[in-house]
Amino acid sequence: MIRRIIMRRWTIFALMISVLCTGSAAYAQGQQELPFKDIKGHWAEKTITEMVAKGILDGYPNGSFQPDQPVKVDQFIKMLILSYSDLHQNGERSWSPAFLQSLSAENQTILKQDYRYYDFKPATVGYWAKPYIDVASDLHFLNKSRYSDFQSDMTRENVAEVIYYTLQETEFLEDGQFSQKLAQSYGDLISATEREQKFIAEALAKGIMQGYPNGYFGVGDKVTRAQSLVLLNRLKNIKERIAVSSSSADRLQLSVPTVGGGTKMIVFPDQRMRDAYDVLKQAGQLRGANHELLDTTLRLYKDQKEKDNLTASASGVAGQQAETALWLDPQYNTYGITIRLREGTFARNEEVVETFSNYLFGYNAATFRKWFTEVCTHVDAGTKVSSKQVTIGTDTVDIRIDADSKTVIFSIAKKN
Repeated sequence: MIRRIIMRRWTIFALMISVLCTGSAAYAQGQQELPFKDIKGHWAEKTITEMVAKGILDGYPNGSFQPDQPVKVDQFIKMLILSYSDLHQNGERSWSPAFLQSLSAENQTILKQDYRYYDFKPATVGYWAKPYIDVASDLHFLNKSRYSDFQSDMTRENVAEVIYYTLQETEFLEDGQFSQKLAQSYGDLISATEREQKFIAEALAKGIMQGYPNGYFGVGDKVTRAQSLVLLNRLKNIKERIAVSSSSADRLQLSVPTVGGGTKMIVFPDQRMRDAYDVLKQAGQLRGANHELLDTTLRLYKDQKEKDNLTASASGVAGQQAETALWLDPQYNTYGITIRLREGTFARNEEVVETFSNYLFGYNAATFRKWFTEVCTHVDAGTKVSSKQVTIGTDTVDIRIDADSKTVIFSIAKKN
């Protein structure tokens, strides 16, 4: 009996030792899993580890990453290009499908024709970063001629410039008035050139970059290797970006939906255009599901099939060919209606156009509808009609006609 008790205790003791040893081994293994010896406890440790797993970055031969050292231009461009690719189990890489879909048709063609066999690897003969810089330049992510030395340190305004042009090719740019207003709150913005201010403003408005607690952006400051990883992560992953909201006191600012499920902040020039956006939302409902309001343009489709076909286009801008578009241009304080005439177009969209014109022209709406009906009827019938300009109330209406495509554009602006 006593012997059984002793044996049982020895068994329990042995199990405890085994668990402790296993735990220690697991802990030691966890310690060894860090890809670099100098990132433990670093604020960017998680991001660095994730980027290593994706094969996006490299360390130094001594096993360090040196996260707080300035990032070089060539290093940044390499990581930018690799971040838009997928790493496969066999070690090969390919462009991310989402990235390809975000590109214009022109840039997609460039990759298919000029970079058909691109392998995402550094050059073995000549300058190692040439393959990354060349493809980034051809995709218009940067201008090679602006850099005299690709091994120089990246400044915050340098990074903002690359971010700006990459966004221009893969997403969209924010409303200029909104981004500039956001950037003006930083005390050192004036030390940047006007061109650099544009880049900085966009990076701030997108929630990719942010200033310092002291109220400065840090113009001229070097960007560290760790900081560059975080910025690239935000550039690629919208969910990782810093939330940027409009001031509740500014009633002329509004966040609007964009292509791809994103949002964009718009600053309207006056209350008339701000309210016109709400009218677009209401008018679109008159066409049921056959409409789409993105940015500041309401697009109207013939039917659901046409809507699905156009919005599914990889270029992301096929909606421009909807049969009718009602639009606002906040930058130039201009309103407009574009109608592509074909069988039934006028009748399908007449009520929507009437709702919009009633808001814009008020008591003079009947005069506009008379012009609208007359011009569209003649163009639809193939009758030659010249472009013209008319005055309706306090507005000037430019009527431009493309007879070949039977398209009429009405541009409406406050009379000077």
